[in-house]
Amino acid sequence: MNNKLRFTVIGAGHGGKAMAAHLALMGFPTKLFNRTPENIESIRQRGGIELDSYEGGPHGFGKLELATSDMGEALQDSHVIMVVVPSNAHADIARFAAPFLRDGQILLLNPGRTLGSIHFEKIIRDLGCTADITIGEAETFLYASRSDGPSQARIFRIKDSVPIAALPASRTPLLIETINQAFPEFISGDNVLHTSLNNMGAIFHPALTLLNAGRIESTGGDFQYYIEGVTPSVARVLEAMDRERVTVASSLGIRAQTAQEWLKRAYSAVGENLYEAVQNQSGYYGIYAPKTLNHRYIFEDVPMSLVPIAALGQQYGVSVRCIDSIIRLACIIHHTDYWRRGRTLDKVGIQGLSVSELVRYVMEGERED
Repeated sequence: MNNKLRFTVIGAGHGGKAMAAHLALMGFPTKLFNRTPENIESIRQRGGIELDSYEGGPHGFGKLELATSDMGEALQDSHVIMVVVPSNAHADIARFAAPFLRDGQILLLNPGRTLGSIHFEKIIRDLGCTADITIGEAETFLYASRSDGPSQARIFRIKDSVPIAALPASRTPLLIETINQAFPEFISGDNVLHTSLNNMGAIFHPALTLLNAGRIESTGGDFQYYIEGVTPSVARVLEAMDRERVTVASSLGIRAQTAQEWLKRAYSAVGENLYEAVQNQSGYYGIYAPKTLNHRYIFEDVPMSLVPIAALGQQYGVSVRCIDSIIRLACIIHHTDYWRRGRTLDKVGIQGLSVSELVRYVMEGERED
């Protein structure tokens, strides 16, 4: 009898395929779910995923127990559910999964972006799901990966450490103990406000893309995104946004890391200011810009990251004028109301909560009626 954890990976993009294949290669019984049957037909026929990797990294054929578009099949008998989809699909996944979740399961959003686990929990409870599950979120995605074909994936790098946290935080030790059986790289992120507000993609992606809009459209993204796109003026906008994010976190009693601190911790890149630190990050050389403005750096990161950060700032009296200006630019360029489409506080169920009420909820799971 196999006593190992049984995993379900939800999402068959580059990240989902990489994670499912890696889990299978480590010997964990693994299922893969994707809403569109055509996208996993090759995986279903082959019975698994071929994984390539960096030198010495995981590689080989990861044999899966099942590749399916039936959520009930996917979640049956699974201990851990790894959700690896863009954050603007989290709500749909919550609605699909709610009827099939069972007591004792662990569900981790990879990553949660901002307030992802709080939003997910509200949706399944509103749909009448009473299962005693542990919902968690990762601060960022574990892999740098890509899809090499319909049943192939490649891992370029596995991060040394990725903070994760559970909702409520009292379950974070259980989350860590369980997930570490497969992924020792996951470490404690304290609570989901920490993981949500240390969301660096919110700072680097939308503004950098929008402030280079003309160049992206005229060149098709044929320039180095960070090295050439982050000029001294662009960096000053990123710094202003970062100060607002850190101040929002501070209003909730959280000491968030700054973008410069993150660059130093993650990449040993330092400088007198953010511009210099970015230029000193050797890993950014050779990374090219998006080919189009119709990119997840805007349509995912603005509504799922910047909108909830700005909404928290507005609720707790923090000026977020710079972040709001980037949201407004995105709305204009995409002819879309990202405030309406985004993770506003009423959607995630924390509108009007005091700081102490919000902290009590994320720490202990107690909502005020």
